[in-house]
Amino acid sequence: EVLALLLVLVSPLLRGLALRLHSALTGSYIPGTHSIALVSCLNEHIARDIARYFWKGELEESTEILLLVQTRTSKIGELSNYVRSIHPFEIPEIISLPIDQGNPLYLQWMEESVPRD
Repeated sequence: EVLALLLVLVSPLLRGLALRLHSALTGSYIPGTHSIALVSCLNEHIARDIARYFWKGELEESTEILLLVQTRTSKIGELSNYVRSIHPFEIPEIISLPIDQGNPLYLQWMEESVPRD
């Protein structure tokens, strides 16, 4: 048992398989499985071409506006619930990215302005 556990922890391939199995069994998301790609486009036409997506088997093209909300990590669940309750999409895109670094004055302002609970 200990050897099997050690192999899973040491081998990236086995570790990946173990994490996928855990995710499949528990229904939980494995952090780092997906990424956000920020893409710079020359113009709106090119951005629209890139932004097409498949939904229920059909190619879709729609105009979307990105809303950026800065809040405490502890409030992401509450924010997600609120957005899902009022958003017209069946599955709205809500993704959380932790802030690692930034303008110290802005981060201090956030610390003072956003309530803890």
